[in-house]
Amino acid sequence: MLTRRTFLQSASAATCLPLLQTLPALGASAPAGDAGEDLTQYVHARIGTGGHGHTYPGASVPFGAVQLSPDTFTRGWDWCAGYYDADATLMGFSHTHLSGTGCGDLLDVLLVPNTGEVKWNPGTRENPSEGYRAAFSHADEVMEPGFYSVPLKDRHVLAELTATDRVGLHRYTFQQAGDSHFVLDFQHSYDDPENPVTDATLTIVGNDTVTGGRTVHSWANGRRIYFAAQFSKPFHKAELMQDDTALAAGTMQSAGKSLKAALHYSPSAGEQVLVRVGISGVSVENALANLEAEMPGYDFDHTRATAKQRWQQELSRVRIETSSEDQRVIFYTSLYHMMLAPTRFDDANGDYMGMDSQPHKLEAGEANYSSYSLWDTFRALHPAFTLMQPERVPGMVNCLVRMAEQSPQGMPVWPLQGKETGTMTGYHSASVMAEACVKKFPNIDWQRAYKVMRKRNMDDNYRGLGFYRELGYIPADKEEESVSKVLEYDYNDWACSHVAEAVGAHDDAALQRKRSQNYQHLFDPKTQFIRAKLSSGEWTGPFDPIDMGHTPKYRDYTESNAWQTTFGVQHDVKGYIALWGGREPFVTKLDSLFTVPSTLPADAPPDIAGMVGQYAHGNEPSHHIAYLYVYAGQPWKTQARVASLLKTMYRNNPNGLEGNEDCGQMSAWYVMSALGLYAVDPASGNYVLTSPSIDKATLKVSGGKELVIETKRSSPDAVYIQSVRVNGKKQDKLWVSHAEIAHGGHIAFELGTEPNKTLATAVETAPPSLTV
Repeated sequence: MLTRRTFLQSASAATCLPLLQTLPALGASAPAGDAGEDLTQYVHARIGTGGHGHTYPGASVPFGAVQLSPDTFTRGWDWCAGYYDADATLMGFSHTHLSGTGCGDLLDVLLVPNTGEVKWNPGTRENPSEGYRAAFSHADEVMEPGFYSVPLKDRHVLAELTATDRVGLHRYTFQQAGDSHFVLDFQHSYDDPENPVTDATLTIVGNDTVTGGRTVHSWANGRRIYFAAQFSKPFHKAELMQDDTALAAGTMQSAGKSLKAALHYSPSAGEQVLVRVGISGVSVENALANLEAEMPGYDFDHTRATAKQRWQQELSRVRIETSSEDQRVIFYTSLYHMMLAPTRFDDANGDYMGMDSQPHKLEAGEANYSSYSLWDTFRALHPAFTLMQPERVPGMVNCLVRMAEQSPQGMPVWPLQGKETGTMTGYHSASVMAEACVKKFPNIDWQRAYKVMRKRNMDDNYRGLGFYRELGYIPADKEEESVSKVLEYDYNDWACSHVAEAVGAHDDAALQRKRSQNYQHLFDPKTQFIRAKLSSGEWTGPFDPIDMGHTPKYRDYTESNAWQTTFGVQHDVKGYIALWGGREPFVTKLDSLFTVPSTLPADAPPDIAGMVGQYAHGNEPSHHIAYLYVYAGQPWKTQARVASLLKTMYRNNPNGLEGNEDCGQMSAWYVMSALGLYAVDPASGNYVLTSPSIDKATLKVSGGKELVIETKRSSPDAVYIQSVRVNGKKQDKLWVSHAEIAHGGHIAFELGTEPNKTLATAVETAPPSLTV
C-alpha cells in the first residue's frame, strides 16, 4: 500500500530551518466583510510555502484545473508543490500543482523566459548559471488570488501569471532589447521516481503555437496530460531537443521521453510577449478548444480582474469581524486554501478522462474533479463545503460515484488526474457520500451510489477487509498499519450504514453498524491503549505507545502511534467511553494525551508534527480529538484547548502551518474551529460547538440564506462558553444539527473567563453517536 511514509522513503527529503519572519502587515484594522470590501487583500499565499506546509504561491481560480506557479525544485518532500520559501532561484513556471500534499507529482508544461544563449537544462540550486535557473527575491514577489508576478532581475524580465479554469496566461515584459527566448521544458516534472516521463510528443504549429502530450509514471502512475500553448507574437525561430539530441533545423515534431523546445524572439526594450496555455486530460484538440472557449484573446488585465472577482465572490461567502489583523489574514488565507482542491479535471466541452483510462462525456451541469485527498479532507473540508459550497456538493459526490464505477480499483481513495494513487488507509469517499445523504443533498442517485459502496464494503478483499469481516480485527502479522485500518474501516462501515438505510437495505445497515464497533477488539484495558493483535489473537509486543508498530516491517499505525489512535473512534464515542468504564477514566486518559512528553521514535514520519504532548495537530488523525471532551461532559476543556490550538498552530508567516496543508484540511480545521463548529462525526450530520475565536461571522448558506454566528465576550481573553442560543432558543447542549443551520439561522455565544461547569455536562446532552 502506498502511504506518504512510502513516498518519504523514496524521496530525497531535506531538512530546512523554519522561516519565522512575519509577512508584510496590512493597513489599518477594520472588520472584514463590509459591503464591497476587497477580501482578497487578506489572502497571503506565502503562508504554508515554508516549514512543511507544501503549498504553492501561484495563480489559479477556485477549484480550477490550472495552477500556474513558479517551480524552485522538483525533488524532496518539502517540494511536493514544486516551491519552497527558502529557495532563491526558480526554474520557470508550470501549470499544474498540488496544494499541501505529502506526495509529489504534476508540474506540467514548464515555461522559462530567458535571454542570451539557450540553456536546455535547469542547472542546480548551487550553480544556477549552469542552466536556465533564474535568481529572484521573495521581497519582489506579488501573490494575490488569481495573480502572481516576479521580476527576474538577472535577465531583465518581468513575469506575470494569471489563469482561468483550464488556461494559464503568462505576460513577460522584456526590459532590455536583444536576443531572447522561451524554453518549453516538457520533461520537467516532479522527480519521484527520477525522470518519470515515459513517452511524449511535441509539435511546433506555424510560428506561434506549440502542442504536446505526455505520459507520466509518478505518484498518479500512468497519467496522461495534453497542452496547447499559443504566443501573442510570432517567434522567428524554433528549436527542438529530443532525448538530449538537438533536432535538425526545420523539424516541427518530436517524440521521446525528454522533449524541449526553444522559441526565439528579438524584442525591443519594454516589449511584451504573452503566452496562453490550455491543458486537457483528453487530447491536444481539447486543449486548443479550451483556449478558444475560455481565452480567445490575450487580455491579461481582464483575465486577472476576472480571476480576482471569482475569488472575491467565493471569499465573500464568509464575512467575519475581528480586531486581530493576523487572525483576519489567517482566516481568509485558510478559506482560500480550502478552495484549491478538489480541482476540475474536465474540458470546456464536457469531455474528461475517466478512471478507466477512457474518455467520457459529462451530462449538462456535471463536473469531473481530481485531487481528492479523502483520508484528510473527509474530516473538515467536505463538512465545510456542505455549509459554504452547497451547490458543489452533489457534483463532487456524483463524481466520486462515477469514479468508483469506472475504476478497476473501485471506491476512490486518493484519485489524481484519472488515476487511483491508493494513498492512505480506508475508503473515505464513503464518508463524503454518506454525509451528503444524511444532509439530504438533492440530485444524487443513492441507489447507484450504494451499489459501489456495498461492493467495497461487503465484497472486496481490500487491504485486510477480509480479515476485518471474518475476525473483527486485522492481524498485525498479516497486514501493515492494521490498527489504523480497523478504525478506518469501522468509520467506513458507519458511513455506509447511513446510505444503506436510505435505500432500504436495512439488513446491510444493521450489519455495518455492528461491525463498526470492531474497535472493541483492539482496546486493551490493561495498558489503556488501542493496540495491535496477531493472528493468534495475542497482543503484539514489546509495546511502547509512542512507537509506530511492533516491528520495522509491520507498522501498526498510519502516520500516528498508539497515543493518537487510541482516540480515533469518531462515530461511537459514547460506546467507547463506556468501554473505558465511564467518563472519568476516559477524561483522565484524554488529559494525559496533551501533557505527556512529546517524544517520538527516530523512525516517526515528519507528518507527525505540531505536538502538544502526544497530540499531533500537524496530521489529521488528531484533528477531532480536542472536541471529545464535549462527549465526556467536560466541554470547557474543548473550549480552552481549541482556543490554544488556533493561536499556536497557525501563523501569518511562510512557516504558518504545523504540517502539510493536505488539500485544504489543515485550513478547514482552522476555519470551522474559528467559527465554533466542528464535525467530529461528519456522517452524523452534526457539528460540535466550541467558543468561536472571531467576534462575528456571516455565512452565505443554502438558498441564499445567511447563518450568523455572534460572540459576546466578557473580556478579550474570554474563551469559556457561558451560554449559547441557536435560532433564539437557549441550549443545554453543545452540538447542532446541519438541518438547524443549513438554510440560515443564528447562533449566539456568551463567553467568560471561567468555565461554566454546568452547561452540557449531562450524559443526555452529549452529541449523538452510534451508542445512544
